[in-house]
Amino acid sequence: MVRRTGRRPGNPDTRDAILAAARTAFAEKGYDGASIRHIATSAGVDPALVHHYFGTKDKLFLASMNAPLDPGEIIPEVLAGDPEDLGERLVTMFLTIWDGPAGKAGVGLLRSAVSTEWTGRLFREFVVTQVLRRVMQSVPMPPEEAPLRVSLVASQLSGLALVRYVIKVEPLASTPREVLVKAVGPTIQRYIFGDIGKG
Repeated sequence: MVRRTGRRPGNPDTRDAILAAARTAFAEKGYDGASIRHIATSAGVDPALVHHYFGTKDKLFLASMNAPLDPGEIIPEVLAGDPEDLGERLVTMFLTIWDGPAGKAGVGLLRSAVSTEWTGRLFREFVVTQVLRRVMQSVPMPPEEAPLRVSLVASQLSGLALVRYVIKVEPLASTPREVLVKAVGPTIQRYIFGDIGKG
């Protein structure tokens, strides 16, 4: 029997090998620093095979995170409406996702992110590159303030998710979605467009 040498052929283990290499690369180098070529080399496959299984770098990153949804498909819809109620739309979208089927996966991701430094780095890359960067590119804000503003939004929503869905602090855990939208939306609106104490 002749043994094959060289790169691993496309088989059921190949996808898992690519994902394992991708998780390591994204955690160590960050989203921007990790390349498809480097990930392919680490997995022992041709870069074309990575594209075959996952398509784009974005899709590979989402798969490596076990992300329950693609922010690139959701965020543009939320940002497309009237800027005057963007805060409420963001909170509505956020709670709708967490209250739905994707919420269970989200809880798992959040628990992992706060439990180890390695998964925390992956989660941070996810939030920064897939969510915050998209918001900064689409919402008109002073360039020097945009990173802080979107970080404040992320802190508010991440804290809401942690307290409502992971720790389940009452009465927040069982408060109706529409109440939370009205309570948290104005804060998100101020973080995006209002006074944040700079200047």
